[in-house]
Amino acid sequence: GCVLVVSVIEQLAQWHNSTVKAAVERLCNYIPGKYQVMCHMLCCCCSRKMNADVVCHSLKLCKQEPGQPLCHLYPPPKVHQFWELMHSSSFIFVPLQKSFMGFSSICAFPLLANLCEKIKYVLRNKLPFEDFDGDKFSTFPTLRGYHWRGRDCNDKNTTVYPGRRPDNWDAKSDSNCNGIWGVDPKDGIPYEEKFCKGADSRGVVLLGDSAGAHFHIPPEWMTVTQMSAKSFANLPVAFSNELDWPQFSEMTGFLNSTIGGWTDSLYLRLRQRNRCNHRDLQNISQNVYVHINIAAYLSFSLARNQLLDNPAIVIYATIGNDVCNGNRDTLAHMTTPKEMLSNVVQALRYLDSRLPNGSHVILTGLVDGRFLWDNLHDRYHPLGQLNGDVTYSQIYSFLDCLQVSPCSGWLTPNETLRNLTSERAFQLSNVLKEIARSEKFANFDVFYMDFPLRQTAEEWHKMGGEPWQLIEPVDGFHPSQIAAALGTSITWQKALQEWPQVLGKENPFNEQIEAVFKDQGGH
Repeated sequence: GCVLVVSVIEQLAQWHNSTVKAAVERLCNYIPGKYQVMCHMLCCCCSRKMNADVVCHSLKLCKQEPGQPLCHLYPPPKVHQFWELMHSSSFIFVPLQKSFMGFSSICAFPLLANLCEKIKYVLRNKLPFEDFDGDKFSTFPTLRGYHWRGRDCNDKNTTVYPGRRPDNWDAKSDSNCNGIWGVDPKDGIPYEEKFCKGADSRGVVLLGDSAGAHFHIPPEWMTVTQMSAKSFANLPVAFSNELDWPQFSEMTGFLNSTIGGWTDSLYLRLRQRNRCNHRDLQNISQNVYVHINIAAYLSFSLARNQLLDNPAIVIYATIGNDVCNGNRDTLAHMTTPKEMLSNVVQALRYLDSRLPNGSHVILTGLVDGRFLWDNLHDRYHPLGQLNGDVTYSQIYSFLDCLQVSPCSGWLTPNETLRNLTSERAFQLSNVLKEIARSEKFANFDVFYMDFPLRQTAEEWHKMGGEPWQLIEPVDGFHPSQIAAALGTSITWQKALQEWPQVLGKENPFNEQIEAVFKDQGGH
């Protein structure tokens, strides 16, 4: 973190031909509201004679553990630069620098302590922080609120939430938050009964990893040639959503993308097919996937009542985390086929005890992550675009040295290791395929589909795009917004052709619903 921040400050000074102190002021003025004070506390840096690695080691925010390699992003500095560290004139310290050095972590900052506690709560439980009636749905957007699940329309009544079957056809109030309620004065029939009875209403539930949560760090946060106050306007939302953007994601996205590309999702297509599905979505994904005792993890997070709610399409898509970790002996920490079988079957048995009859489960295979190194390793990272000095290969090596790589097995120059990682991913995908073929459950059927990376790349090539544009530019690992939208189209076409029963039938009353309830369709 220190290396990234100091790199941005040094590049801002270079781009604007200013002092480092002026660059710190400029960066902090870009940051919204109360976060500006935190910025001044964080930005303790030195003259442009020393690179970010030197600065962060000198401030003891980076250190070399005994017997471990010296981790650095930039080429090692010359000897005389270390001598300069001994002279205080080389440093520009803000007044709060000493107090900053006393904090053990970023969450120790007073302005961030409250937010951190909220984030810790939602990380533990995958539930909305603001949920007054305890039904696992919220009227607040972030902190696992309605960006992640359909928006609650009455947060004081635990029997009112998205996805439930209507109470008395919602003649008096909207019990399932789809915006359809009341009685048609022409014939006295409740609108919900008239428009949604027998309409095969169903929701979307994603059980996923950071790709499903749609992890994204805006590249404009690190690209000084594009940087302005507008670049950081989304910082509070990004932080309180764990740097995830589920509201634009492939499975549960529903808002127009503000991070490039466009939004297309399985949920939006199901809603378009049947307007009665409005707001029936849950994105239960997390950036660090815990594949031990996933049934317990589901029991805290899944909101579905077997007796009261509509069926659901559940997508089980942990496309990389079973083979991805930051350990140096990465192969030893990958999920084995035997573990995969046990974990997934255990999760499916739990789902069978919770999902309404008539539901469907789609198991998504793991990605072939060799695509990442092949298309990015020799390109410049956003941090390296100004001076042509930081490639993705350098970023991958730096993160791997720190043992915080999102995937040591794929983000490596070691071709043998990349191949072995893909081989394990292929083995785990075959486990999922066999589960879909052989396992039977009372309340849902199970389908398998490969992760559509190859088809996505082919489709993007036809549109004139380049493969690297399908990868998140900052982390060099996750699918980009373009990849998410294209993936939706491919998944939908496969489902239409091979499993039309999963999607339900098209509602012939969609236009009438929109005409009567045109003001009730917001998310």
